[in-house]
Amino acid sequence: MTISDKSARALLRAMFDAAIADADPARVVPARLPELPRGRCIVVGAGKASAAMARALETHWQGELRGLVVTRYGHAVPCRRIEIVEAAHPVPDAAGERAAERMLAMVGDLKADDLVIALMSGGGSSLLASPAAGLTLADKQAVNRALLASGASIDEMNCVRKHLSAIKGGRLAAAAHPARVVTLIISDVPGDDPAVVASGPTVADPTTVQDARAILRKYRIEEPAAALRHLQSGRDETPKPGDPRLVRAEMRIIATAQGSLEAAAQVARERGFTPLILGDAIEGEAREVARVLAGIARQVVRYGQPVPSPCVLLSGGETTVTVRGRGRGGRNVEFLLALAVALDGAPGIHALAGDTDGVDGAEEAAGAIVTPDTLARAAAKGVNAKERLADNDGHGFFAALGDQIVTGPTLTNVNDFRAVLIG
Repeated sequence: MTISDKSARALLRAMFDAAIADADPARVVPARLPELPRGRCIVVGAGKASAAMARALETHWQGELRGLVVTRYGHAVPCRRIEIVEAAHPVPDAAGERAAERMLAMVGDLKADDLVIALMSGGGSSLLASPAAGLTLADKQAVNRALLASGASIDEMNCVRKHLSAIKGGRLAAAAHPARVVTLIISDVPGDDPAVVASGPTVADPTTVQDARAILRKYRIEEPAAALRHLQSGRDETPKPGDPRLVRAEMRIIATAQGSLEAAAQVARERGFTPLILGDAIEGEAREVARVLAGIARQVVRYGQPVPSPCVLLSGGETTVTVRGRGRGGRNVEFLLALAVALDGAPGIHALAGDTDGVDGAEEAAGAIVTPDTLARAAAKGVNAKERLADNDGHGFFAALGDQIVTGPTLTNVNDFRAVLIG
């Protein structure tokens, strides 16, 4: 089968749209709600999907409730009983700090008959910014920026965030004790560990202050001094598994990258393409992952292995970018630009990569598309792919070609989606 450029682009976009739809809060929240409590119901939450989750909860909840959730700027939706606050991502701001402080106060006087429903999704780590005692918001912002530029994995970043926070790493659930806490989670992290999503405000934390210190040493992060002193003191450890304050805390994962990949795979089958899901938790430097997937795609073309064409290689997870240039990022377009360079115009191979939240890094584009003639079209415009890759300027490269994928905020987030179409 030889697929036209137009058809390939349409199929890639249909798979991406199906992946996003599978994690729509309106679809996944209602079936996982807890039963009504005898006492009060308080809703708290954080993340790029939290406002849409709150709306789905309100629509289907039969009892009284009130609450507060914080989402990224531009991701709010109207709610009647749950207050929606917008704050900054990926570097926290004062709005997120105030929201976190208010949430802690809201759950501070609850009783055993009361219920807390926590709505957590990707992005919550930055949006819930309550610095630990002795630290300032500026301290947390500085650490966040350093971690984002270092190439640290999401697990590593969130370990450090937990140990510099007054609300993450189980502290929110501890503050709500003795109330029951039910957390609904749309997972954006490799492995779907509830303790990592949004840095686990309602989940016991198995990591330690020593782990956090080791991560900062690994990436040679030596500022701000106040944060390092706080970790060095070891005075403020997070609640651990078995902590009696968290005995009534329950987690329900309601949407995952794997579910979204399976939805995309079904679209591929219906169009006559064999899907091969390579993994839902692929990590590593974006350009290194690109080289590996380019190698697999070439193997398909040459030998029909590990699956014959027409096929699509699907994967999820979160790659990282060690920033060395001055370009406009983000990790999905970095992956795609490196993939285009590695494929070097190989015929019959198209690809799409995008963040399911609709924003790849700090840019208002979800991702982009690569075609067999990407490098040739760029060269015709005087755009050098290798130079743009060296400058971490994936967004600038694909904007010049008109190949960005723009969805706007999708109001969900199950991390990155990658599809390499061969046919």
